[in-house]
Amino acid sequence: MSHTQPSDNRLSQKPDTFWKAANGPLTQQRALHPGKFGLGRTPAAREPDATTKVVCGFCATGCSLNIHLRNGEAINLTPTVDYPVNRGAACPKGWESLSVLRASDRGTTPLLRNDRGKRQSVEWPQAMREFCDRFQQIQARHGNDSVAFLSTGQLPSEEMAFLGALSKFGMGLTHGDGNTRQCMATSVVAYKQSFGFDAPPYTYQDLEDSDVIVLIGSNLCITHPIMWQRVLKNPHQPEILVIDPRRTETAMAGTQHIPLRPKSDLALLYGLANILIQQEWLDRDYIEAHTEGFDAFRDHVAEFTPARVSQLTGLPADSLGSIARTIQAGERVSFWWTMGVNQSYEGVRTAQAIINLALMTGNIGRPGTGANSITGQCNAMGSRLFSNTTNLLGGRDFRSSEDRQAVADILGFDVTRIPDQPSWSYDQIIEGILREKIKGLWVICTNTAHSWINQNTCHEILDRLDFLVVQDMYSTTETAQRADLYLPAAGWGEKEGTFINSERRIGAIKKVTCPPGQALSDFAIFRLIAEHWGCGTLFADWQHPAAVFEKLKQLSRGQPCDITGIRDYAMLEAHGGIQWPCSEHQTTGNHRHENAQTHFTQRRLFEDGNFYHPDGRARFHFEAPRQMPEPPTPRYPYLLLTGRGSAAQWHTQTRTSKSTVLRQLAPQRIYLEINPLDARREGIRPDQDVIVESQRGRLRARSVLTPTVQPGQVFLPMHFSVTNKLTLAHFDPYSRQPSYKNCAVRVRKAEPADDV
Repeated sequence: MSHTQPSDNRLSQKPDTFWKAANGPLTQQRALHPGKFGLGRTPAAREPDATTKVVCGFCATGCSLNIHLRNGEAINLTPTVDYPVNRGAACPKGWESLSVLRASDRGTTPLLRNDRGKRQSVEWPQAMREFCDRFQQIQARHGNDSVAFLSTGQLPSEEMAFLGALSKFGMGLTHGDGNTRQCMATSVVAYKQSFGFDAPPYTYQDLEDSDVIVLIGSNLCITHPIMWQRVLKNPHQPEILVIDPRRTETAMAGTQHIPLRPKSDLALLYGLANILIQQEWLDRDYIEAHTEGFDAFRDHVAEFTPARVSQLTGLPADSLGSIARTIQAGERVSFWWTMGVNQSYEGVRTAQAIINLALMTGNIGRPGTGANSITGQCNAMGSRLFSNTTNLLGGRDFRSSEDRQAVADILGFDVTRIPDQPSWSYDQIIEGILREKIKGLWVICTNTAHSWINQNTCHEILDRLDFLVVQDMYSTTETAQRADLYLPAAGWGEKEGTFINSERRIGAIKKVTCPPGQALSDFAIFRLIAEHWGCGTLFADWQHPAAVFEKLKQLSRGQPCDITGIRDYAMLEAHGGIQWPCSEHQTTGNHRHENAQTHFTQRRLFEDGNFYHPDGRARFHFEAPRQMPEPPTPRYPYLLLTGRGSAAQWHTQTRTSKSTVLRQLAPQRIYLEINPLDARREGIRPDQDVIVESQRGRLRARSVLTPTVQPGQVFLPMHFSVTNKLTLAHFDPYSRQPSYKNCAVRVRKAEPADDV
C-alpha cells in the first residue's frame, strides 16, 4: 500500500487557535458562528413562521415531511401531500421525528474518561487534542492501519463522503465500514455480480403497477408501512405471495402465504426456476438478448425437483407448481426482499436466485416488474455509493489504479493518499481488535454494543481497545457508555445534506432546529478533526454540505449513479426528489406524473435491456445450498428467528425509545413468540416469564403464545438490547453480512432464582 500519513501536525503548534476562530467564546452556550466552517448553530435563514419540506430520517422509504416553523424553529410537522413517495402519509416514527430530538439524555458536551474511569465534561479543544494525540500515538506504535472506524447508513451523503475522505485520505486509515453491512451488503454484492453495478432497478410506482407481487423475507406492513400503502393502492387486484416462515402481518394480508422452513429460500427459488424451465414458462427472447449463463443455471436447478424441494422446505410438493403458475400468469411480476434474505449465511446467492427468476421471465425494466431489494436505513443507498468504506467514492474500486487516479484528480489529492485495497468488513474489523491488529476505534452514529451479533463476545472485544471514540446524538447508548471519549453530535433536523432512498431517489434534509448545548453536526466535527489532525488544508474547500454535494456530483460523472444533472438542493425539492441516474445530458425522468403543485419523476432501470457489465448483459449466478451452521439439537431444540417487532420501534431504539408516543405503541418488555403446542410441551403459559438460552448467553422474556410461529421455531424482536446475547456470529462468505435470523436455543419457564 502506498498512501502516506500527513506529517504536519498543527495541533501541537496552535492547539486552540482554529477552534476559537471558528466558534468564538466557548462560555456562550450558542456563540458558535453560523455557517463558518460548517459549524452553524441556527436554522437556515427563512421566514419566522413558515413551512419547509424535509426528507424523514428513519427508514429508507424516504418520506417527505412538512416542518412547521415558529420564529425559525421547528414546532410541528405534517406529511407532505405532493411528494411522490408518501403522498401525504407518514408512519408513527415519522410523526414523532421531532420529539426524539428533545430527549433528556442528548449529548451536550464532549465527555472524556479520566484516570479513575469516570466520564467528565471537557471543552471541544481538549476533546480534539485527545482524539488526535491518542489515535496518532497508536498509529505511531502500531501502524496507520491500527485505527479504524465504524459508521452508519443514517448520516447525510455529504457527511459520509467527508468522513471517508478524512479518514482514508487525511488520517491514513485503510479500514472503515458502516452498519449498512448489517442490512444491505448482501444486496450490494448480488446486484454488482448480476448487473455489474449496485443498482436497485425499481421505482415505488411498480408496487402499484404489478399484477403479481412476490415478497421474500419481508414484513412490509411493519418494516415499511408507507410502501405497503402503495401496495394497497394497486388497482389491479394483484396476487400477493408472501414467502416467510412466520405468519407475519404481511403474510396475513397477502393472498398466498408460503410458510417455508427457515433458510430454505434458496432451495425453493431453485425449485420454482426448475418448474418454470420445465414448463417453458420463460421469456426466451429476453434471455438470449440480455443475459449470460442461463444454460449452466438450467442444468444446476434441474436437480431441484418438487419432491426434493418439498423435503428441504417443508412445503407440499403440489404447492410449488401453484406458486410457479401464479408467476407465469402475471404480465407484470415484481419480486421484493429485505432482511429475511439479506441477513443469511447464503444471502447473496438467495438474492441472485430472485434476480434469476426476474431475468428468465423477462420481468425487469418494465412497469410493475423487477428484482427489488428494499433498503433499511434512511441513507443506506448513500452509504453504498459515497461513504468510501468498501467502495471507493462514486461506486469505484480501491484496487483499480484508474479509479484511484480519477478520484484523486477530482478531489485534487495526491493519488498516493488513496489506499490501494478495500477496507476490512465490519466483522473483520471486530476480529481485527481481537487479533490485536486494531487498537483504536472511532464509532460514528451507530450502536455496535447493542446491534452486533453475539453481543457478549462483542462487548469483551470492544473492551480490549486502547482508545474508543463514540460520536453520537446520545451519550447513553450501550456503545457510548463504553467510550474513552464521547463527542456530542447533531441529529436529523439539526443539519443539512441529502439522503438516497430505496428507489434511488435523492432528497434533501434541512436544519430546522438547533442541537442542544455544544453538540455539533458530524460535518462540523469532521472539519475540526481535519484541522487538529494536521490535514486541514486538504479539505479547505469542504466548507459546508452544499460544497461537498458538488464534489459528489463530479465523483458520479460517467458512473451508473451519475447525478451531474442535479443543479442544487432547491432542484431536488422542486422535483419531489430525483432518482439517479440524472446526468447533465439527461432529462429528469422518463415517466412524468403531475399534480397541481409540483412535477416529479419515476425512473426504473434497464428499460433498454442494457446492464452495467462490459458486454451489457446480466449474469446468472448460482450455487448449491449449504447446511445451516447451527440447526436445532436435542439440547437446544428450537430455532430462533429475529426481526422487526413493531412499526413504532426502530433498530436499537436509540431514538424511538425517547418518544412517549412510540413507547406506548410498542411493547415495553422483550417478549418471545412461541407456538402453543411448544408452550404446552414446556409448561409455559401466556404472559409468563421464560428463559431463552443459546450456547452464547441467555435472557428473560415474556411469553406470547401464537400460531403465527411454526412449531419448533421461536421469535424475538431485534430492538431489545439483550437479543444479541443469543445470536450466532456467522456470515455470508461474499457480502460478509451477519446471519441474525437463525440459531439454536432452548426455552423454559423462569424460576424465582433465575438471574440473567
